[in-house]
Amino acid sequence: MGKDWGNQMQTGAAHRESFDIAGRSMSAVVAGNPHTPAVLLLHGFPSSSHSFRNIIPRLSQACFVVAPDLPGFGQSGLIPDPGFNRFADLVEELLGQLGVSSTYLYVHDYGAPVALELAMRDSSRVLGLVVQNANAHRTGFGPQWRDTITFWETPSKENEQKAMAHLSFEGVRDQYVGGIPQDIASRISADNWMEDWRVMSQPGHLALQRALVKDYGRYADRFDDIAAYLRQHQPPALLLWGRHDSFFDSAEILSWLQDLPRMEAHIFDGPHFLLETHAAQCAELMLDFVQRRRAT
Repeated sequence: MGKDWGNQMQTGAAHRESFDIAGRSMSAVVAGNPHTPAVLLLHGFPSSSHSFRNIIPRLSQACFVVAPDLPGFGQSGLIPDPGFNRFADLVEELLGQLGVSSTYLYVHDYGAPVALELAMRDSSRVLGLVVQNANAHRTGFGPQWRDTITFWETPSKENEQKAMAHLSFEGVRDQYVGGIPQDIASRISADNWMEDWRVMSQPGHLALQRALVKDYGRYADRFDDIAAYLRQHQPPALLLWGRHDSFFDSAEILSWLQDLPRMEAHIFDGPHFLLETHAAQCAELMLDFVQRRRAT
């Protein structure tokens, strides 16, 4: 292990640490006892490890929690070659520095390409999957993806402009509250998208985001390989899904269940960022999932 976490880790207290990964700075929140099962929490766009602030204290009572800020998000620095496989390289090194050889993977939004790349590189590292509003099938692409898919197929300047239209303050806000019922939207603090946009407005960060939109097309090209991995290895899996997802079609739920027929599924009256409205329920389900796996 790269650091001596000492008694603070034994008590489950969360700490933000900065790690030198391949000469780049990666920030991560680490909590819990390193001798308990690890849970790797990978955030989506446009957020950071901040997404998990309401579940880390509970999870760390029984798990070793690692919640990194992916490069260019939160407090992690930019990298010159952004892409999801490169993100996986850096997260893999982070896990090595922490002495984590196997872990539960939290699969959410932009975290999905990273988590599934790690899983497919070494299936033995996967204790289980927690799938929360994550796309890994073409069924998840609803009508709102039309411009992005057109750009992947025909990467012209005009199509690129349409595909990148969400990279604005309004687009970032809509990741949280766009198109969801008002009573649910009212429970989500504007501090989330204000902070996300502050980070995205820094020099070089929008260029990174544009690169990731392009690279997500490469990830989509691998959906058949991902389905084959899931069907062959059948990792234990828990699905937590906000039904008012503005980005991933609900047909995606069935695709996950078809690939993983023993998956436990819970559908909530919540948004894409489910932990903003249902953190306590999700944390308890995750703990129960981990503890049942330990008992088998």
